[in-house]
Amino acid sequence: MKIRALIVDDEPLARERIRSLLHDESDIELSGEFENGSLAVDAIRKDAPDLLFLDVQMPEMDGFGVLRAIGPERVPAVIFVTAYDEYALRAFDANAMDYLLKPFDQERFRRSLERARALLQLDRAGRLNDKLQALMTYLNLDPSQLSQLSQPPASSAASASGTHGNGHSHALQSDRLVVKSGGRVYFLKTDEIDWVEAAGNYVRLHVSKDSHLMRETMNGIEARLDTRSFMRIHRSTLVNLERIKELQPLFHGDYVVLLRDGTRLTLSRGYRDKLQQVLGSHF
Repeated sequence: MKIRALIVDDEPLARERIRSLLHDESDIELSGEFENGSLAVDAIRKDAPDLLFLDVQMPEMDGFGVLRAIGPERVPAVIFVTAYDEYALRAFDANAMDYLLKPFDQERFRRSLERARALLQLDRAGRLNDKLQALMTYLNLDPSQLSQLSQPPASSAASASGTHGNGHSHALQSDRLVVKSGGRVYFLKTDEIDWVEAAGNYVRLHVSKDSHLMRETMNGIEARLDTRSFMRIHRSTLVNLERIKELQPLFHGDYVVLLRDGTRLTLSRGYRDKLQQVLGSHF
């Protein structure tokens, strides 16, 4: 059975790339392509495609707006297409059919197609609806929250607005992060992160015995972590408060922060008062 696909992306080169990769897929029938969300909504309602390649960030109506406008009963299988891995994916990675991170190669595209094919087979067996309903439930957020998800990454937003530390909006926070490493994409639950350190134009996330480099500033990553669980203890260090075992005094008001795994970090004097406030004790 043919799979009828629709491409929605405001970038002509992106549409051309997907179209060319679909050319040799004999079971895929391209029913149309659109450069904006409004036109796509009309076509989806009229033609009811099986598969939708949907760009996240588009002017006027973004990818989330398209899905809300269609309504849960008409949403096809969705492969999101995005240039941003670390802010948009956290909103839908649990419920999307799949995603393509620009620029993507042929192998990644084919893996995504295989996943879509498998899910569409489930749909024909009547079992895909739960996943689509979960996606639509997720998208039933306040419009201001959804608009945050399709804005530039948190670090850029922080720079533009001049907010720092705890002044960041909670809408930017997430319970998981998306990290690219070695050609793979990892989904890290934030409560699994032990501590974070600055590393030039990156931050290094320490997770048990592993570590992951992520292109982000310290202010940016601080904005994305729950301030009830993570605390800045040095200009280049964030720590998960649940990992702290003890504090050992140094000199001039500094302390060694000893973690449960034996890691030793430095609490600088400038961050001591805030940590005392959070812990509810003086030292």
